[in-house]
Amino acid sequence: MSEEENGIEKLPGVGPATADKLREAGYTTMMSIAVESPKNLADICEIGEAVATKVIAAAKKAADIGGFETGDIVMERREKVGKLTTCSKALNSLMGGGFESQAITEMYGEFGSGKTQIAHQCSVSVQMKEKDGGLNGDVIIIDTENTFRPERIVQMAEALEMDSKEVLSRIHVARAFNSHHQMLLAEKAREIAEEYDVRLLIVDSLTSHFRAEYVGRGTLADRQQKLNKHMHELLRFGDLHNSVILVTNQVSAKPDAFFGDPTRPIGGHIVGHTATFRLYLRKSKGGKRIVRLIDSPNLPEAEAVITVDEKGIRD
Repeated sequence: MSEEENGIEKLPGVGPATADKLREAGYTTMMSIAVESPKNLADICEIGEAVATKVIAAAKKAADIGGFETGDIVMERREKVGKLTTCSKALNSLMGGGFESQAITEMYGEFGSGKTQIAHQCSVSVQMKEKDGGLNGDVIIIDTENTFRPERIVQMAEALEMDSKEVLSRIHVARAFNSHHQMLLAEKAREIAEEYDVRLLIVDSLTSHFRAEYVGRGTLADRQQKLNKHMHELLRFGDLHNSVILVTNQVSAKPDAFFGDPTRPIGGHIVGHTATFRLYLRKSKGGKRIVRLIDSPNLPEAEAVITVDEKGIRD
């Protein structure tokens, strides 16, 4: 246990039992406590809101909130960001060289639009050497819809002349059975990353459990709050391990006058604002898929055409 985790018990109103509840809920640093709301903390630790407010105030004083940096220092840190090949030159170009590490890339679209296929492809390509467009790392997959197929990995690995057994041995898969389990697996991923060099974390799909469990307007606030916490946990993983975070998302049938297509991603503003890059996938003729970059902090809106065949994702 780190020195900071030990220091949680020194906060006013936090005894050993409360400290254990905080750690179990993922509040292992002063910063994670300092930025939480009193109501959430009170509910998790079963303490009054007045006590929770004191705990948060003390954590704010103890936390290292950091300071301002000049742009050149930020630029220097950005040079460590990796780019993961998708095995399609067109899609790589759309993404400014590939999927970026320390960022969440969200892919949304209807069933069969190619989201899971791209996730499978990246599970293979991330294991390639950096000179070949990979990141020479392991993969963690949180599978919420039972879509992971090792047979597909074998096909894609053999198409790239890679040892399929070795490729499969570097993919760590867990099936999530509900939204709470999904969130716990995202926290468990940190333990896997201590043992292996994990450079890609996939959640396929991000919203399916949340969508099924939180039905009706009365549950919307609770759903969005949990989804927000989950996405920030994923983003923190990406920052800590310089990993690519790739999530797939479902769509709902709502008319969209701008794009002329009746699909909108699930998750609302929470997912929209937290995802760094948003890709919309749709089917086209002859087995082709059209990928549109909807949102990016530094890239223009554009489209790429890809194909999905036995070898994987190609131009």
